Amino acid sequence: MISDLCSYLEQYLTEEQVSEVYRAYLFGAEAHEGQNRLSGEPYIYHPVAVARILAGMRMDHQCLMAAILHDVIEDTETAKEQLAREFGPQIAELVDGVSKLTQIKFRSRAEAQAENFRKMMLAMTKDIRVIMVKLADRLHNMRTLGVMGPNKARRIARETLDIYAPIANRLGINSIRHELEELGMAAHWPWRYNILRAALRKQRGNRKEVVSNIEEVLRGRLQQEGFDGEVYGREKHVYSIYRKMLEKKVSLNELADVYAFRIIVDSVDTCYRALGAVHNLYRPVPGRFKDYIAIPKANGYQSLHTVLFGPHGLPIEIQIRTREMHRVAEEGIAAHWHYKDAGGALTPDAAADWLRNLLEMQKDSGNSMEFLEHVKVDLFPDEVYVFTPRGQIFVLPKGASVIDFAYAVHSDVGNQCVAARIDRRLAPLRSQLRNGQTVEIITKPNNRPNPAWLDFVVTGKARATIRSYLKRLEQTEAIELGRRLLERELETLGRDISTISEQERAKLLHDVGLAGFDLVLEQIGLGNRMAKLVARLLVSGDEQPGAEGGSAGSLTIKGTEGMVVSFAKCCGPIPGDPVVAIFSPGRGLVVHHQDCPNLGDFRRQGQSWLDVQWADEVRGEFSTAIRIDAGNQRGMLATIAALIAEEGSNIEDVRSEERDGLSTSLRFVVSVKGRKHLASIIRRLKKVPFVLRINRVIG
Repeated sequence: MISDLCSYLEQYLTEEQVSEVYRAYLFGAEAHEGQNRLSGEPYIYHPVAVARILAGMRMDHQCLMAAILHDVIEDTETAKEQLAREFGPQIAELVDGVSKLTQIKFRSRAEAQAENFRKMMLAMTKDIRVIMVKLADRLHNMRTLGVMGPNKARRIARETLDIYAPIANRLGINSIRHELEELGMAAHWPWRYNILRAALRKQRGNRKEVVSNIEEVLRGRLQQEGFDGEVYGREKHVYSIYRKMLEKKVSLNELADVYAFRIIVDSVDTCYRALGAVHNLYRPVPGRFKDYIAIPKANGYQSLHTVLFGPHGLPIEIQIRTREMHRVAEEGIAAHWHYKDAGGALTPDAAADWLRNLLEMQKDSGNSMEFLEHVKVDLFPDEVYVFTPRGQIFVLPKGASVIDFAYAVHSDVGNQCVAARIDRRLAPLRSQLRNGQTVEIITKPNNRPNPAWLDFVVTGKARATIRSYLKRLEQTEAIELGRRLLERELETLGRDISTISEQERAKLLHDVGLAGFDLVLEQIGLGNRMAKLVARLLVSGDEQPGAEGGSAGSLTIKGTEGMVVSFAKCCGPIPGDPVVAIFSPGRGLVVHHQDCPNLGDFRRQGQSWLDVQWADEVRGEFSTAIRIDAGNQRGMLATIAALIAEEGSNIEDVRSEERDGLSTSLRFVVSVKGRKHLASIIRRLKKVPFVLRINRVIG
């Protein structure tokens, strides 16, 4: 195997570089001595096969050396430092980037997978060759997946389809992507794959003559126009056909582009002239032309796509591109491979932009599981192209909203977004963008992200940035609430938080195992730690709560506490109601009406509930529910809704239930400023002739 590899490498590497690759082979063979794969062959066969895949893409000798050595840190006694001494720090970093975190114990397989993925992706942002080695490694593992048990094979295939094939697509490496998708589908859905492949083979046999005739006609038209081009029928991949059948909910026979042809020409100018020639030959299908030359895909892919009504009305898809575009389409980022002063590898703009986004997502993600989720969200194959008012193009996933666009421009633009114009018209922030639209974002300096945005954003960057901002905001609010709760408990013990000495704080931090006093306050505000116990630790060093069930005094609710104080939806407490708050770990305080039937045993659990009262002046609006029994009458709902709106209230939800054919029970969730505001609404509604009964719903 190694002799075949070295013979191939002599075609494009120097003799000295080939010798270095061979030296890496000798080191790897010795390190893996005595190890065999499940198939029974010596382990070193696998790394050499990985290097051969990369050699086919003409990767540099350092990348090939890393491929041969990629498992020595993980699977042998070899240390990273030893690799650095033997082959230099760059090779050692590449190998370490691909290696799993085998020394760390994780709580679950999913957490281990996510942390290993995060490590690999961060290494990739420093050197893109890390992911090239990993993709080649995964491809060879998929080629030899047959020796695995069915459950493990399905798990590896699912991971390949979810993560590695989309990454290959994002980097434009179609040659690897297509094979990963085919092998992944064959392992994960073998029955579906075999049936679909058999149907395609049968279809291809019946239509071979048609494809051949169309090829000849296209080739003849190009020669007639004097173009130097190649024409060949394109094999449609089983997985891509399966995906289209699912997305469009059609059968195999209904798919429009199973007849597919590729035209390769010498220049961009010839691409457009060839397009005119085929449009004169066969009538184009309206709305099915895409110009990826003028506006390339995010991964650098360029081509003209058109669908034509072929002979006998058969729809045929044609792709027209230059030879250089074809090379980029197959090899992606590897087609751009070059070096600067023998330093690190440079990457095309599209890949570099994605790597920058990865770093931002990593910075804004709370943990590896969240980072993996954001990256998977970001690996969308379908794209829309939108413009700024100045004509700058942004490529976003299909289904992207105005907010996604705002965060694509800049994180600060997203955070401060208040409104938007699409094609000069005001549009809702949740509006889904379409190709060719011009989007203008209107910002306000003091604005902040709305948690509701998470319901409709689709890009990983937007989701990660919003979550990060809200976490920081929640942390600030939790610290402030925690300070108020602790001050209140210290007062009952005759102390003030400002009189707590540094020694007392240091002892507290040692006892609770936290690094800073703000972290203690945050834990109290989030409901993860009881203020009473912390106060006792501070004052006496004793954590025992004593005999009393509740705390003396009560906390004042102002309505400005933010996300760490929420109001229960079951009973809808509003200012003026007698209320009680329950500690909810991770959420802070949840305020309930004292008569809420869902309180259950909380009253008897002194460490779980807290007496609270409303401040004299409460800001904001609060949701509560009312039930109206009304006689059936035309325009009844509109009349009630109009009266509620006139009283300055917003209707958040409404549900109806017909009772006896003569009357209807309506349940409204309305926003009010307090009990006086609600009483005003109820008095107004009681005056309506057809309103039979009205009452507030608690629980």
